[in-house]
Amino acid sequence: MALDPGRLRLLAELSDLGTVRAVAQNLTMSPSAVSQQLAVLEREARTKLLERHGRRVVLTPAGTRLVAHAREILERIESAEADLRELGREPVGPVRVAAFASALGSVVIPALARLAEKYPQLVPVTVELEPQESVPALRRGECDVAVVADFLDGSTPLDSDIVTVPVTGDLLTVVRPVGHPTVSDLSDLAGERFVLDSANSHLSHLVLRLCRQSGFEPEVVGRYRSYSLLLQQVEAGRAVTVLPGLAVDRRYRVQATPVEPLVKRQISVVTRAGSTPRRGVQAFIEELRAAAG
Repeated sequence: MALDPGRLRLLAELSDLGTVRAVAQNLTMSPSAVSQQLAVLEREARTKLLERHGRRVVLTPAGTRLVAHAREILERIESAEADLRELGREPVGPVRVAAFASALGSVVIPALARLAEKYPQLVPVTVELEPQESVPALRRGECDVAVVADFLDGSTPLDSDIVTVPVTGDLLTVVRPVGHPTVSDLSDLAGERFVLDSANSHLSHLVLRLCRQSGFEPEVVGRYRSYSLLLQQVEAGRAVTVLPGLAVDRRYRVQATPVEPLVKRQISVVTRAGSTPRRGVQAFIEELRAAAG
């Protein structure tokens, strides 16, 4: 018996979601139907893929290996279907893009707007996700391309199952109220009140580390996931902050200067390895690089 792609997808979903019930809810199936299809897949594979641990099922080593093959097989099927749809025509259908907030506003949305003008049959679909969320979503097939950022500090894992294409870069900046004294080094901000990104974010950890390396512990008087709220509080003269250059919206009356010593952030697009991105994704990457200048 040949391995069935639909059942392979169920196994990959089980690997991602962890329980049969979660797979059933995600795919609008009954748990018993999911279990039955996985049992058929075991017969097709001629090996044990799952084993019970109490009320849960977990992948066996063979199941884990088959999941890796399943992702590659499903990706190739999707790529083949999209390639046939686009054969001899301009790019069509959805292009699903995951990107972090400051990239969405500064380069992704403008790039997608120009892309839609060039190819009216292309349907851009965007979702805001941080890099630690968007790359797993890419692997699960929930998006076609992810726009990610890396501060080049060794915190971003290198994986063979994804392809990374650098697009542009920006610098970490000190953002101050208009008229605030000029600073030449981060240490000049010792004694200032800071507003920062949420406490569990990579940016917040990075800023705290840089301040400590400069010899002081910043007084944090506010934390917001929204960069707009950070900029509003700085504009009001209540605090300073540190943000990537792309995150500094020019609509706010603030001063932004690069942090000293300079800290660069690399902006890249990420696709799944193992197949050529379909034409719509390639067109998006080209337009994004043009928008980034």
